[in-house]
Amino acid sequence: MGLGSIGFPSLILIIIVALIIFGPKKLPEIGKAAGETLREFKKSTKDIADDDSTDTNNDDTNENTVHKTNEK
Repeated sequence: MGLGSIGFPSLILIIIVALIIFGPKKLPEIGKAAGETLREFKKSTKDIADDDSTDTNNDDTNENTVHKTNEK
C-alpha cells in the first residue's frame, strides 16, 4: 500500500485537516515554502550528479595520462 493508493476521499480529508490546523491564510505560504524547498533539493541533487559525472570523466583522463607516462 503506497502513496498511489490514496483515494479522492482521503485526499479531501487531508486537505480539510490541513485547513483546520493551519488556517486558510497560512496554507498558501506553507505550500510555497514546500515548493521552494523541493525545487532547491532537486537542483542540489542534479548539481551533485553532474559533479560526480565530471569527476568520473576526470578520473578516466588522469588514469590514461598515468598509463601513457608509465609506458615511456
